[in-house]
Amino acid sequence: MTIIFLVISLLLVLFFNSSITSWFQKSDSDLDSLYIDAKKKVLVQNEMAKAWKPADISLIKDASLKQEVEYGKDLIAHTAKYLGPNGSVKQITNGMNCNNCHLDAGTKPWGNNYGSVYSMYPKMRARSGQVENLYKRVNDCMERSLNGLPLQEDDREMKAMIAYIEYIGSTVPRGKEANAAGIYDLEYLDRAADPVKGKTLYDAKCASCHQVNGEGILAADKKEYTYPPLWGKNSYNNGAGLFRISRFAGYIKYNMPLGATYENSQLSDEKSWDIAAYVENQPRPSKDLSRDWPDISKKPVDHPFGPFSDRFMEIQHKFGPFKPIKETKKKNEKK
Repeated sequence: MTIIFLVISLLLVLFFNSSITSWFQKSDSDLDSLYIDAKKKVLVQNEMAKAWKPADISLIKDASLKQEVEYGKDLIAHTAKYLGPNGSVKQITNGMNCNNCHLDAGTKPWGNNYGSVYSMYPKMRARSGQVENLYKRVNDCMERSLNGLPLQEDDREMKAMIAYIEYIGSTVPRGKEANAAGIYDLEYLDRAADPVKGKTLYDAKCASCHQVNGEGILAADKKEYTYPPLWGKNSYNNGAGLFRISRFAGYIKYNMPLGATYENSQLSDEKSWDIAAYVENQPRPSKDLSRDWPDISKKPVDHPFGPFSDRFMEIQHKFGPFKPIKETKKKNEKK
């Protein structure tokens, strides 16, 4: 009986060996996955713990300064109510708000925030080939992202917006970059970003808010957008920073669809690039860019308009792949 039992046991082990091995391997794989996810979560939490925090407006003791800063914040959040087509102060913009590109009135981590603006300006900008101050920087947005007209330096609205940007950024030492400031730099793909794939993703992830035709949804008061237009006559023009595909891809990666954050992103890098390719391939207002980039060798690799200082075609500068352009640019800079 003992011999028969041993023989049967041996046969069972041999028969189920692959299943048992597979089960242990799967368990190891699951544990590895859990470990990697936990490690990533800790890294993200550590990164966000260091993220820039805006100075608290409620702590301002000077009543006139506080009033000006609060007005500046409202102008950033609801620009169109004051300066849009039906604005109460002037009618000089397309109806979008600064807040549509600079989320949470310019305070959201990796939401194109203002964390490093006050600390780094005035500064030299290759796009204009000049040292720019905050007045020029704000007006760049007015003329490009809001496809409108510039404000005067002594306009109350200009002074208020700058007061707000300076105050919330006063927590960052001069000359230093804030953590989680601006837009996250996504790694370049090994392929070109695909607007065809991007359309399918856009329809599934973005169209419910921004609409299939990209026109957005106007608020009931007809003064500003609940969801801004991503292309068409009322959107940002081809001179805006977000018209560069890397900027738009990095922007939507940790901010879109609505509710996404750096801690809880909803799009993969590839999907972000492809959606950006689709959106940037749609018609929008144009701006005279003939004075931009006086030194064409300083153009970013994804600047979509020639002339260029390299041999790559305009379509590759628009959609990629960007790695070959970047490598060539590095080689040329070393010469």
